[in-house]
Amino acid sequence: MWNSEELDLDAYLAFLHYEGDRAPTLATLRALQRAHVLNVRWDTLDSFLYRKVRLDLPSLQDKLIRRGRGGYCFEHVTLFAAVLEKLGFDFTAVSGRVQLGADQHRPRPATHAMLLVDLDGTRRLVDVGFGHSPLEPIDLVDGATSDAGPWPYLLRWQEITHGSPGWAVHQRDGEDAWQVRQVFTENPQYAVDYAVGNHYVASNDRSPFAIRPYVQRLRTDRYDTLDALTWTTERPGAAPAKQAVEPHEVPKLLDDVFGIRTDPEEAALLVRRLTDLAAEPPTRP
Repeated sequence: MWNSEELDLDAYLAFLHYEGDRAPTLATLRALQRAHVLNVRWDTLDSFLYRKVRLDLPSLQDKLIRRGRGGYCFEHVTLFAAVLEKLGFDFTAVSGRVQLGADQHRPRPATHAMLLVDLDGTRRLVDVGFGHSPLEPIDLVDGATSDAGPWPYLLRWQEITHGSPGWAVHQRDGEDAWQVRQVFTENPQYAVDYAVGNHYVASNDRSPFAIRPYVQRLRTDRYDTLDALTWTTERPGAAPAKQAVEPHEVPKLLDDVFGIRTDPEEAALLVRRLTDLAAEPPTRP
């Protein structure tokens, strides 16, 4: 279903520096999720530059593994689904709605891809494509938490959209509060469903990923983002540090901070597009 026959598993695992067991166990799943989130890069550059993102497995392996570029959730999850299929895991793909302050009665489109893995009688959420992603699977149980990384997560069964129940992933909002990050149901999704969502996210004028670049990198002690021309670094327990950057500085910043390599032609195009973006008048709120 996820074209794992086209996957170069050895190359993928080498990119992750993973030399552990390949049996479909919880220990393997935990190790692979952590290694994927920390090593496979995250960016929306193809949406911003070309308004086109390919989800076929050869293209994903070339982009994310061979060339060391980043991708967003549909790319990460499609690749990771092929890995899990190759290793013999039982899982279901699902889609969620990113919330982060949005009104649940005016839902955003379901354009965040995730996996639910069934293992040893327990279903677990595996979210490798958010960028700022959990470093471990989360049991699909009301009140389950993840504390594997510096930023914790909480999973709740609650009202999610227009009175309908479903799952909500919460992230910390300050020291004592939680904020809903994304909501989802267990309705199965397939590669063709991801192709539809991916087309919207990559090319629609209302997609934030098509109108400006967004780049993320999570480490165990810091989290960096580049939102258009604003670079932000967050560390556990500290206030975010923000810095404005110039268009010509971005290719080097991508390489030095985010571990993302752009070839000279693509770097030049990115600088031109960012220069044009910086010259646009601000939109009215």
